[in-house]
Amino acid sequence: MTMKRNLFLAGAMVLATAGLARAEMAATAINDLTIHAGPGEQYPAVGVATRGSETILDGCVAGSQWCRVDVNGMRGWVYAQYLQMDQDGNQVIVQQHQSDLDIPVVTYETTAATGPAEPAPGDELLGPVGSVETIEPPQTVTTYIESNPGHTVDIGGDVVVGAQVPGTVTFQEIPDYQYRYARINDRPVLVDPGTRRIVYVYN
Repeated sequence: MTMKRNLFLAGAMVLATAGLARAEMAATAINDLTIHAGPGEQYPAVGVATRGSETILDGCVAGSQWCRVDVNGMRGWVYAQYLQMDQDGNQVIVQQHQSDLDIPVVTYETTAATGPAEPAPGDELLGPVGSVETIEPPQTVTTYIESNPGHTVDIGGDVVVGAQVPGTVTFQEIPDYQYRYARINDRPVLVDPGTRRIVYVYN
């Protein structure tokens, strides 16, 4: 009986320690950021973690700025420079403090979204990737935009297809075309004027 009791207590301590370690890997998104299926922008986007989202940080790739996170059931990869964690009462950027924070080293494995991330109140660019149908603009539209670059508007958040542009941003009309044009964070985008959601982002 004593041995069983000791084994039970030992198991409980291991579980408690594991739970504590997991809690210590909680991180916060300091900006709206795209979650990718792999550690790099070449991997498809699986969603958007909005600014202020709480994430569970699994770890980061050695010698890389990419980390694997879970946000509201959506699992994927994000930039470490857009994550912050608590260190002795201070919020620090994960990218700059990976060794200090004892962030685990992980290797790449294919991940996929299992659910959408909920927008945080006050976010400027909102909406999961894939919430709108992407389009392929004709060359005439591209030529028009290149000839009429316009002024850039700086907005907090990643410029991604599906994000909703704030009402304060004015769009430029494109002759004989259903979508409008804006330059956000110095990136030309096409926007559906009805929903104000981005339908195409120029590289």
